Amino acid sequence: MDKKQRILWGGATASSQYEGGFTDSKGLDTQDCRAYLPRTSNATEETRLLTKEKIEEAKRLDSGKYYPFRNGTKGFEHLEEDIEYLDELGLDLYRFSISWARLFPNGVEEVPSPEGVAYYDRVFNLLTEKKIKIFLTLNHYAMPIYLVEQYGGWKGRECIEHFMRFATFVFERWGNLVEYWLPFNEINAGYFSPFNGVGLLKGENGFDLSDVFQALHHQFVASAKTIKLAREMKLPGRFGSMIACFCYYPLTSRPEDNLKLVFEEQMNQWYCMDILSKGEYPYYAETFFENKNIVLNITDEDKKLLKENTCDFVSISFYTSSVITVEEADKTAGNLVVSTKNPYLKASEWGWQIDPVGLRTSLHKVYERYGKPVIVSENGLGARDVLTENGEVHDEYRIDYMKSYYEQAQLALEDGVPLEAYIAWGIIDIVSAGSCEMDKRYGVIYVDADNLGNGSYKRYKKDSFYWYKDFIQKYKEQNNG
Repeated sequence: MDKKQRILWGGATASSQYEGGFTDSKGLDTQDCRAYLPRTSNATEETRLLTKEKIEEAKRLDSGKYYPFRNGTKGFEHLEEDIEYLDELGLDLYRFSISWARLFPNGVEEVPSPEGVAYYDRVFNLLTEKKIKIFLTLNHYAMPIYLVEQYGGWKGRECIEHFMRFATFVFERWGNLVEYWLPFNEINAGYFSPFNGVGLLKGENGFDLSDVFQALHHQFVASAKTIKLAREMKLPGRFGSMIACFCYYPLTSRPEDNLKLVFEEQMNQWYCMDILSKGEYPYYAETFFENKNIVLNITDEDKKLLKENTCDFVSISFYTSSVITVEEADKTAGNLVVSTKNPYLKASEWGWQIDPVGLRTSLHKVYERYGKPVIVSENGLGARDVLTENGEVHDEYRIDYMKSYYEQAQLALEDGVPLEAYIAWGIIDIVSAGSCEMDKRYGVIYVDADNLGNGSYKRYKKDSFYWYKDFIQKYKEQNNG
């Protein structure tokens, strides 16, 4: 590999967390049904493990609850302004997602909503005019609620056909403008966060694991089908797969801790990417399925599709590392998961342990396992920012975080890992996908809104905005543009 390869620096949002624009022309999706709950020990779990009753409540206009994803941070209204900010930052690329329900309100329509098409025409045209490369996520934790009610979410094979109609339209309309494609965001979240990942509702006894893994299988097939179609259409962009990456450590040198780590890492972290990158189910899945009484319907055609349509690159979200032990130990929060506390790491206010060296370690592991170019498609610090009276946000803690992670990313590149891009998550403040709140901010651009949707939604540049702009400019100068 050429050691002089330059990392592309970017920023990201997700349609459900950013856009808002909840109108009659946009259908209700899974994220629109998640209510804000004041932060308690179990609030995050309640907002992402929804039941049929919670969905019915969300559909009522008189529920009395606030549904923050219906507002997002009003990117629908501030689009031109926000893209000007992205251009001023000097971003190489912008990762965003398309709302399935904005184009196809129920997910089953034969033709898309004209209003939805017009909005995304604006997005693509503005980014193209600014010469900002596009990293497009087709499905980022949001599917039309009709598909959940009609087919049980992704456990229904019918969703593949409807997703392909959605993907086909996107390919035909905007396919030549996209540099990087991602069919599904953090696909392994379907296992540890089934409502977000695969649209499953929680029953009286929780989730049936056969349903969870059947739903994941249908997403694997849909991913392979989109890649196959794009290649047949000769689209210029490349296709990736993405997992939430956790960099597992054993708490002690006790052999049982390390053995448990192997098993946890296999199913939580590697399972989905093994299939999407290598084209077949891994050896350990069969034993796991037998032990858990999981029965799947996998056809020979499915196997052929997976084998012949693997991803071109692998991408990861990386925020925090996890500690594994067979003993009882103090716990802390993470990216939709709970982990054992690491005594060597500091944590954010939300309990996410800060581990830049863990990122470098993970980049090595991912490349060693898959041998394909790597992209960090999400990373950032969720923190409570304060807007001063003169419209400033002094977030030196975020600057320190970015410095430490970006340094380790560049060291991984020097080590020989072909890291193509690094994308800052929530480049503009967005509603937190984990906790449904605004207090937990990631952006370098502040949005004046609170947890209940109050505020002007006016944008302000944080100190981290100026730091990131300067970092990108200097990086380009040092690496020949």
